[in-house]
Amino acid sequence: MLSPETLCVQAGWKPGKGEPRVLPVYQSTTFKYDTSEQMARLFDLEDEGYFYTRLQNPTCDAVAAKITALEGGVAGMLTSSGQAANFYAVFNICQAGDHLVSSSCIYGGTYNLFAVTMKKLGISVTFVDPDASEDEIAAAFRPETKALFGETISNPTLEVLDIEKFARVAHRHGVPLIVDNTFPTPINCRPFEWGADIVTHSTTKYMDGHAVSLGGAIVDSGRFPWTEHADKFPGLCTPDESYHGLTYTEAFGEKAYIAKANAQLMRDLGSAQSPQNAFLLNLGLETLHLRMPRHCANALAVAEYLSRHDQVAWVNYSDLPGDRYHALAQKYLPNGSCGVVTFGLRGGREASLRFIDSLRLAAIVTHVADARTCVLHPASHTHRQMTDEQLLQAGVRPDLIRFSVGIENADDIIADIEQALKPQIP
Repeated sequence: MLSPETLCVQAGWKPGKGEPRVLPVYQSTTFKYDTSEQMARLFDLEDEGYFYTRLQNPTCDAVAAKITALEGGVAGMLTSSGQAANFYAVFNICQAGDHLVSSSCIYGGTYNLFAVTMKKLGISVTFVDPDASEDEIAAAFRPETKALFGETISNPTLEVLDIEKFARVAHRHGVPLIVDNTFPTPINCRPFEWGADIVTHSTTKYMDGHAVSLGGAIVDSGRFPWTEHADKFPGLCTPDESYHGLTYTEAFGEKAYIAKANAQLMRDLGSAQSPQNAFLLNLGLETLHLRMPRHCANALAVAEYLSRHDQVAWVNYSDLPGDRYHALAQKYLPNGSCGVVTFGLRGGREASLRFIDSLRLAAIVTHVADARTCVLHPASHTHRQMTDEQLLQAGVRPDLIRFSVGIENADDIIADIEQALKPQIP
């Protein structure tokens, strides 16, 4: 098996004789065939091939194959955003009347997706403390529960998920564990190795790395035994009348989950990643293995500096000895976690906002995890639609500053923090 470093550069696109060395952009909505029968077989999922880019495109498929290889899965697909990836990952196995259990410590947009939007579709959710015991998490399950969800490193609160614990609970109840692996990327953690069944990504973040293209990805491990729980997952295990009675588990085996998501959800909902964005994403992936260690080294230097500053009330960064998630990070993320540090100032929420406004090098943007250092105040920005009770449940303190450390010189980043903290000194 090739190393992650080599997969970042080489996986996905294998040029033949006379073909482009670099993955090309297949900028076409449609693809030609010689006979109507050839096209008909594609629409019946009897042959593999391309006929409409909303469903499949060679550029997108090559990049999906690279991410799948990096995660160690059997099949993957790209979506238009990380939000679409998480929606598809759940909606692919849930329908009206079903139930989802999720860690409460997740990205605010995902929290709203589960708690508000999917509720309108008749899918309910119960949020659980990721640090709860197995029995406490299991108590949230119902007969109609279809999945357990968590983030490897939560955004923005930086809890480290105990993947093995969550996997045991999920599998005890005959459902898959879905893990959003955006922050560590497969360079720092491969959740399938710890029992996860499905992995999602906002490729907009570290995978792209340059804040130029939106995207998401879903990867299936191929290991969840859908047919052993056929009563729970009729969409995969019973005939799909929209494809002339095709049963996905029979037709596609270990790739059934992604085949259904492509053929059914992408067909009907259409959150496809553009070939141009996939091309840009691939350029980012080629240096992912080089950037992630730099992000982590810089973030650790920033976290150490903050932990010593008398104006800083608290710091969360799991690579710091003494952090409450340090032991879990050493287990699941021994090569580093990510480039995001969260902290609060002794002056509370107002002091945090003044600090953010005083930064010069770090930019205030609705983004995280790219090459440039950026900053956000979640309670005022990404999580502002949540009530105070929901914020606390999600672990978002009013003074929490999400500081995404880039790949610039660490001394320059720290100098910017230092000058921004000066106005906070009484």
